[in-house]
Amino acid sequence: MKYTKRKRAILLLADGTIFEGKSIGRDGTAFGEICFNTGMTGYQEIFTDPSYFGQLMLATNAHIGNYGINDEEIESDSIKIAGLICKNFSFNYSRVNAQDSLENYFEKQNLMAISDIDTRAVVRYIRDKGAMNAIISTETDIDALKEKLNAVPDMKGLELASKVSAKESYYFGDENATYRISALDLGIKKNILRNLAKRDCYIKVFPFNATFEEMNSFHPDGFFLSNGPGDPEPLVAAQQVAKEIINQNLPLFGICLGHQIIALANGIATYKMHNGHRGINHPVKNIISGKGEITSQNHGFVVDKTAVENHPEFEITHVHLNDETLAGMKMKNKNCFSVQYHPEASPGPHDSSYLFDQFIENIKASKQ
Repeated sequence: MKYTKRKRAILLLADGTIFEGKSIGRDGTAFGEICFNTGMTGYQEIFTDPSYFGQLMLATNAHIGNYGINDEEIESDSIKIAGLICKNFSFNYSRVNAQDSLENYFEKQNLMAISDIDTRAVVRYIRDKGAMNAIISTETDIDALKEKLNAVPDMKGLELASKVSAKESYYFGDENATYRISALDLGIKKNILRNLAKRDCYIKVFPFNATFEEMNSFHPDGFFLSNGPGDPEPLVAAQQVAKEIINQNLPLFGICLGHQIIALANGIATYKMHNGHRGINHPVKNIISGKGEITSQNHGFVVDKTAVENHPEFEITHVHLNDETLAGMKMKNKNCFSVQYHPEASPGPHDSSYLFDQFIENIKASKQ
């Protein structure tokens, strides 16, 4: 087996802290902001989620790769994480409908990974110190790696949507569907499109830099702003699109990065978190209904809750119960709402699926 020939590898954090492990997949170096996901399952969906672009993913689950991979369980056309950090990497897998091993999947897509890391120690460390850039490498020259790491840009202020967005518009769903949706692709997940199509929607997906005029030329019944990676502040064009949709009071739904874009379009600030929310067991309370939801989350930036509370046009709809950060909002006099988490991921499994139904109901009300 290949694992008998694995090389020594290291994880080097921006503050100089070093953890030792063994390489998986290719030799070399990979860098990005280190983050951790607490999900026990769903590693393939995580690896292919465009929102993770530019990040080194640390998996807190003890075993990664044990159920192989399946081509239907992807959120985009390729792996989007910059690299993987894990404790135990399973070279063997056991699942009836698995199509290949995770090891082969990584090799085909040229992904750098490191295992045999004390992931509990790393998580405890970055929970205290905060998210930071890091490098995983099979190279041994620490000084040279530190130089490379110093050249890696900070996530704050970094525009990454252009790296994962579609280059040209495309369609998804049945062209004879009842509703037409114009979606702005800031790093959209396939399951978002599936959820909209399942609700009788025909979607035209536009690149991240599309204008309102381009999106409106599809004659949509509603607009959608997707999830995606990086800092929302540099996405000025997307903020302008959101402003024009809101000014015309057209149905608008935003998820994750799209939620942050809606906030910025209304003068509400966002900020980078000490550590983001990444996992499939995050508790959220719906303030309107009083119900709790188990949610999937993946974000390192968040909308300023106090600014939303003080904004005369906005109402808070959802709050994260772990740290009381903002998880959802809506406009009082406009057909616009958004959430910070991912209803399409369905960890509840159906706790948050009503949000897509709410979007359709808003469209129906607008048409009437």
